[in-house]
Amino acid sequence: MKSWIECRWRGVLSSVVIGAAALFVSNTYGGPTVLYALLLGMAFHFISEDNRAVAGIELCAKNFLRIGVGLLGARITAEELAQLSLGSITVLITGVFATVAFSMLLNRWIKWPRAEGALAGASVAICGASAAAAFDKKSLREQALLAIIVTVTALSTISMILYPILCELLGFESSRAGLLLGGTIHDVAQVVGAGAMLGNDALQTATMTKMLRVAMLIPMMFVFTALFAAKGEHGEPNGPKTVNPLAQIPLFLIGFVALAALNVAGVIPTSVSDTLAQASQLLILVAMGALGIKTSLGKLKAVGWAPIILMTANTIFLFVWV
Repeated sequence: MKSWIECRWRGVLSSVVIGAAALFVSNTYGGPTVLYALLLGMAFHFISEDNRAVAGIELCAKNFLRIGVGLLGARITAEELAQLSLGSITVLITGVFATVAFSMLLNRWIKWPRAEGALAGASVAICGASAAAAFDKKSLREQALLAIIVTVTALSTISMILYPILCELLGFESSRAGLLLGGTIHDVAQVVGAGAMLGNDALQTATMTKMLRVAMLIPMMFVFTALFAAKGEHGEPNGPKTVNPLAQIPLFLIGFVALAALNVAGVIPTSVSDTLAQASQLLILVAMGALGIKTSLGKLKAVGWAPIILMTANTIFLFVWV
């Protein structure tokens, strides 16, 4: 039986090498390190087809990223928290519920099962593939769940590349750009990547904004339970289900909030805060390399047009809302 390290070292090493290559290219020629890591990773997508590397790639793309995002909390200060006004918070929270409602309304034309249409909206509104995976998969068709995850990941990757360019063209300051990125891009990974392209200030605002959206997973779990506990995905009677939304709180969100609270209170020394921030950037860079390796836009051909139309419309709706 293979050891834990033996099953993962190939994927981890591949991701680290791609991250190091991206850092070298950025330091030598300039440009966004995170974008280089993503593009270089996509160029080596074939690595993800090697079963010996899959576990290590998943470790970097998920665990390294979550740890990196959690450590970003050590950079949050009281001044930065003040950047999120009550009006911004209101727009973000209402945007989550409005996007899900819009998705369910549009889904009447798409004619997907109601639960799947709502899940497509939630994945766009909250946290991408993580939201799709958080809800009860037993009530969904496996093919539909795969379609939602692949489509939202692809849209999130495209948004990560396009939205920072739009922010610069529109002349947005760091706080406004971070609010847009964190409030509209689907997956945490791509929010972090897009924010990093515009600098640390935009990254921190985008991360705080995204964490607020991720936290909306909790109330949305109650909404989904109320909407679909009595009926199955095709509207047939279904037995009542007990869902514990509190169990769905991501640990990296707890870590982010805890470190942010300690730093705002002045408990964390500046030297420690800086060290944690550097570690965070390195972990995120490796994670983006792994995410690039996993990304295959060609998979969209196999899922049909329904989820693409539905979730693209949801993405545009959320962008306009924020």
